[in-house]
Amino acid sequence: MRFQTPLVPAVLLRRYKRFLADVRLEDGREVTAHCANPGSMMGLKDEGIKVWLEPNDDPKKKLKYGWRLVEHENGHFTGVDTSVPNRALKAALLAHEIPELADYETVRPEVKYGTNSRIDFLLSGEGRKDLYLEVKSVTLSREEGMAEFPDSVTARGAKHLEELMAMIDEGHDAMMLYLVQRTDAERVTLASDIDPTYAEAFRRARAAGVKVLAYGCDISPTNINIGRPLPFSFDGA
Repeated sequence: MRFQTPLVPAVLLRRYKRFLADVRLEDGREVTAHCANPGSMMGLKDEGIKVWLEPNDDPKKKLKYGWRLVEHENGHFTGVDTSVPNRALKAALLAHEIPELADYETVRPEVKYGTNSRIDFLLSGEGRKDLYLEVKSVTLSREEGMAEFPDSVTARGAKHLEELMAMIDEGHDAMMLYLVQRTDAERVTLASDIDPTYAEAFRRARAAGVKVLAYGCDISPTNINIGRPLPFSFDGA
């Protein structure tokens, strides 16, 4: 998935009010960028880090820049826009590029289910149960090579696990897909110390038959694409 407009580099000054970030552009101007990430962004919001912004000329948008990437000192990238994984994954699903999910002919995004919820993707195929697929963007890494979810308490995430279990009870298939927006990640786990309630819900979901899949992303200032599968491990399930 290519970015709609070429990204421009900047230096992060501060991130605040969850969805705002002040940055300094290469020409010295200081602007405010939209930050499409409601999480804590632990390790990704330190003053002085290099970031990449997507400019826009949409008159309907108050902010003319969107924060898309962090470029780390080691040359690796992290994608901070939580809406990007679903867009990239949709393209990969439609092109049957995810081997574990390639047999599903129909891909329907944002289908209503559960209690006032929408499943990220509902996959259907002849002779197969419908698969309810929930996607989570993973950006936290506190140990070299290890990506973790979540980076803050997520009651919404626990609710999604409960609703996936309900789909299993109704005779469908259900899967949680952790999409890691870090090029330095080699494996994935849960940050149970950050949100033990989510970890417990995950344990019960696994016991109920909810499947788990983890994939990395190939990230650069020009595009974000679905990368290779990553090993997922969690002692609690």
